[in-house]
Amino acid sequence: MKRKLGRLLRPGMGMYFAVMALFCAVTLLEEHYWLAAAETSVTLLVFMLYIMDRNRRNRQLQQYIQSASNTMEATSRGESPLPAVLVRLGDGGIIWANRRFSELTGYADTMMEQNLDEVLPDFSTDWLASGKNESPQDVTLGSRRYRVYGTAIRAEDNRGTMLGVLYFCDLTELYQVRDEYIRSRPVVSIILIDNYEELTKNLTENAISTLNAKLGDTITQWTDGYHGLLRKLERNRYLFIFEKRDLKRATDNKFSLLGDIHEITSPTGLPASISIGLGVDGATFEESYNFAALGIEMALSRGGDQAVIKDRFNFTFYGGRSTEADYTSKVRSRVTANSMMELIGQSGHVFIMGHKNADLDSLGAAVGVCCLCRKKGKKANIVIDLEQNSAQRLIDEIRAEPQYKDVFLSGQDALLMADNRSILVVVDTNRPDQVECKPLLEAISKVCVVDHHRRAADYISPVVVNLHETYASSASELVTEILLYAVEKKDVLPIEAKCLLAGICLDTKFFNVRTGERTFEAAAALRRMGADPTEVKRLLQNDFQDTMAKYQIIKSSRLYRQEIAIAALNTPTSRVLAAQAADELLNISGITASFVLYPDGDQVIISARSIGSANVQMILEPLGGGGNTATAGAQMKNINVKDALDKLVASIDKFYEE
Repeated sequence: MKRKLGRLLRPGMGMYFAVMALFCAVTLLEEHYWLAAAETSVTLLVFMLYIMDRNRRNRQLQQYIQSASNTMEATSRGESPLPAVLVRLGDGGIIWANRRFSELTGYADTMMEQNLDEVLPDFSTDWLASGKNESPQDVTLGSRRYRVYGTAIRAEDNRGTMLGVLYFCDLTELYQVRDEYIRSRPVVSIILIDNYEELTKNLTENAISTLNAKLGDTITQWTDGYHGLLRKLERNRYLFIFEKRDLKRATDNKFSLLGDIHEITSPTGLPASISIGLGVDGATFEESYNFAALGIEMALSRGGDQAVIKDRFNFTFYGGRSTEADYTSKVRSRVTANSMMELIGQSGHVFIMGHKNADLDSLGAAVGVCCLCRKKGKKANIVIDLEQNSAQRLIDEIRAEPQYKDVFLSGQDALLMADNRSILVVVDTNRPDQVECKPLLEAISKVCVVDHHRRAADYISPVVVNLHETYASSASELVTEILLYAVEKKDVLPIEAKCLLAGICLDTKFFNVRTGERTFEAAAALRRMGADPTEVKRLLQNDFQDTMAKYQIIKSSRLYRQEIAIAALNTPTSRVLAAQAADELLNISGITASFVLYPDGDQVIISARSIGSANVQMILEPLGGGGNTATAGAQMKNINVKDALDKLVASIDKFYEE
């Protein structure tokens, strides 16, 4: 068939006629008028003969195609098995179509010059011209869906694709079965009452029964509309299984159960709070349940009162706007202290690492872990960049102590020292991309995490010991509680107590934000261990130039939504000044949230603070940031300040609109 079509589809004569016309023009310019007239006559005669020959070849082509079509229909008992059409790939002109295609699309055989895009709008044949045999997009005609296959026919000289044959395969029933399978996939969810212990504390059995009935009724009313299966597993845990077709309805109303449950309060006025973990697209029920359990763990580590959807690839968060509850129980800190001391005792070498550009909280928590290691008689090293950090003054004081003479290491030196008996304690961060030395994190198998930030989707895993409490003011507060259970007062050096108190003071802005009962208890314990608040105050002082630079940042800020201050700098500054400027902006009456943006090489860094309803962690999380409700930050790669500001404003608007 290809050879016969090659003979019929000879190359065009346009170039030859162009050359002949050129000769005529040149002869005319040379004033050989008789010769020019003769050449023009010959050219016109040849052109007319070419037109007649081309029409003859087109008729032969149509006869050949019709003959092939008749043969194909004869072999299939008079009926072509699939709708088919033959088109020119250059301009999409329809050359031939069988009866099934005509009935399907309304194409008429008499309209030979009709193009394919007139019959099938928005359908492209580029995939066929590029050598593919299957269209990347399906075609919907009426209520039927078709998968399109094709074959390209080339001329003998192989200069380019000339024709394409398209076949339409009706897969409507298959798609219906597939879509129904997707819609009916099970979603396994775990509903957990976050603060059940606090709700039922000091209540009588009758009061607890009444409270349980209210909680059960509210949860049942929400689940009734999803035609699923609800079962109570424990006193504060429910299992709910429903179909994926109803998941969009739940996400559209932002899991209204999160707000409905707040209407239930304990006799003391404490509102109930729940977390929902949903497992989606698991290969089995077991895997979906494991996804749901991971979702619950993620929700609790971010403060609870939210829904988390976990699929095969990532997490999706809903809710989480309320502030974290302040828990007075120290059971977890005591258990973590015992586990960590046991792990340190079994190790050969302990490495302690915080986040990049370490601050006073990261350094204070690391020094506190060093005290635990000294109590166990184990060698400990703090992995830190001595050139780029926000606590150089405190580092110099620590290095002056005999016990800390050689405690600081670079990431490369730590990698050379690490072995299979080493452990790594990560403090003040839970994200692998933010640690001081990521290769060290990947090289050591036994990892402990002590952190107070809301957990992000990309958290450190696996973890041997994990003390992750979002209610805590700082990592230094958590390490202080561990020290109270693991060592005696005399085992803590005054410089260590000072470092821990400095970390607490930094993150609480000297006990102005994110402070709870346990924060003051930790500070009081550090004071008894020798920490001097006056020395901590001196440690946090700025020099005159930095103070002036800070107020220049404040001066450049602008008001947004009548309560948010945003300072977008076009020149680099230090992270400490940016953070202090964000803190200072909150001292202005009416300002409930502040953001400071500044360039740093090929990235833009954002420092955010809040004392109102705005959850800065939720605002910066879509931008790749993290933190908690009151303090957060983000690093945006390969972007300028203007574009980063636009994205920040869009994220703020989205937060308030939801």
